[in-house]
Amino acid sequence: MQNPYKLESMQNKNILVLGGLGFIGSNLANKCSQLGAKVTVFDSMLEPYGGNVFNIAEIKNKVELQKKDMRDAKQLEMAVREKDYIFNCAGQVSHVNSMKDPYLDIELNVVANMNLMEACRKYNDGARVVYAGTRAQIGKVDELPVTEKTMPQPVDVYGVNKQTAESYHLLYNYAYGLPTTSLRITNAFGERSQMKHGQYGIMNWFIRLALENKKIKVFGDGRQKRDYLYVEDVVDALLLAGQKKQAIGKYFIVSSGKTIEFIEMVKKIIDVCGSGSYEMVPWPEDRKRIETGDYVASYEKIKKELGWEPKTTFDEGLGKTVDFYKKYLKHYI
Repeated sequence: MQNPYKLESMQNKNILVLGGLGFIGSNLANKCSQLGAKVTVFDSMLEPYGGNVFNIAEIKNKVELQKKDMRDAKQLEMAVREKDYIFNCAGQVSHVNSMKDPYLDIELNVVANMNLMEACRKYNDGARVVYAGTRAQIGKVDELPVTEKTMPQPVDVYGVNKQTAESYHLLYNYAYGLPTTSLRITNAFGERSQMKHGQYGIMNWFIRLALENKKIKVFGDGRQKRDYLYVEDVVDALLLAGQKKQAIGKYFIVSSGKTIEFIEMVKKIIDVCGSGSYEMVPWPEDRKRIETGDYVASYEKIKKELGWEPKTTFDEGLGKTVDFYKKYLKHYI
């Protein structure tokens, strides 16, 4: 097992992964189990958010699975007890859906997180809590690269609520001493992401279309720039944020620091899959109104303070991802 950051052993540590059947959460749960942790996976399995029991198939006999909902405060109060680390990877993650049903987004991305903070405050105020935030908190910006000093200007309900949840995590550190950290994660891609629709996890949706030799729709001219990060690097950042005391009470940007045009990303997917095609289409109105424009972020702060930097190139990550889905596609469609 690779361990480029010399992560501490988690032998017999009690780990709670909220949203542990989803994309980032399940990859994290697998890594924690490999490091010797006693892992509890907590997931509501709500559709269409990507929870998939197959995501923990390799460790199913080593972890405890709780099909529960963070909106139920009592269930959370029981789950957080006696945990050493709590990785908060749960939530509603569709930009478009957050605009269609903002009240549901508030329930899943704000109320649920307040329930977590209160549960920890009352029943386990020593657990290290790491929140999986998002680049959507930043929204549309005038100057690149984005840094921790960039003023958040979310363009959708999802981004506003994720920013609110991060603020609650950091507030509970300031007010009550809970050891919390937040990571603002850029566009993550990789194994174990949902592929049933294109509402989020767009790269993995495109990989499915290409593997099925279907046509990928590219909005506008496809020249918008994006910053994509392979999920293994995301997991390492989450673990470092949990293990490093200097991370407590802070937020960090986690990114590749490099850009690739959207159309170039699509062409690379088609090339690696060896099938599929694309067509240029006008922007749908619901997506056009929340489009953020070009995005690239600096990871200098987390590199300086925690020693993290991305280890996987875009091409390497894409190759690993396609290989995974060629083998396990039937479990994700």
